[in-house]
Amino acid sequence: MSKTKLTVNNNGSLKVNGDFEIVDKNGNVYDLGGRDQVSLCRCGLSNTKPFCDGSHRNHFEHEAIAFDLPPKG
Repeated sequence: MSKTKLTVNNNGSLKVNGDFEIVDKNGNVYDLGGRDQVSLCRCGLSNTKPFCDGSHRNHFEHEAIAFDLPPKG
């Protein structure tokens, strides 16, 4: 099994690579057609949610910079 990697793109989608499945809130599995890479919408504008269709262009800004989360508790 390959490791799953999520990449937070600047001003855009979440790119998912690896061995994964995507399910809705009821546990129904999305048909990914054998893909091992998809882009998920972060802006809420996509017509193909949860997948990105590029609608974010010129409407969504976020600089993706990794930081450490504070400790739990």
